[in-house]
Amino acid sequence: QVPLVESGGGLVQAGGSLRLSCVASGRTFVGDIMAWFRQAPGKEREFVAAIPRGGGAVFADSVKGRVTISRDDAKNTAYLALVNLNPEVKAVYYCAADPSSRIAYDLTDTRVYDYWGQGTQVTVSS
Repeated sequence: QVPLVESGGGLVQAGGSLRLSCVASGRTFVGDIMAWFRQAPGKEREFVAAIPRGGGAVFADSVKGRVTISRDDAKNTAYLALVNLNPEVKAVYYCAADPSSRIAYDLTDTRVYDYWGQGTQVTVSS
């Protein structure tokens, strides 16, 4: 059973927007830190944004102003809203969860997160 399931990716024109969703399956993530990463072809997986329980989101410098992260614990769902998309953001976007809520750790590090989804593809046409 996949612990996290992403959706909402697809093909969008440059300048458009998307909202990605991440639903926890078989468990709740009320106390978790939720995060999004992305991996472009031929590149390493990179941090996009994270949100602990109660807020206090952090963002990669490269996406500030163009990305919003949020969560609805009642729905066991985290979201990543992408606006003003450009072809450079083409990647597979992954949702991740840290059930230990290691807020003092480096939230940009993939090793912090114990659960991962299978990813959703985002492609932007020019």
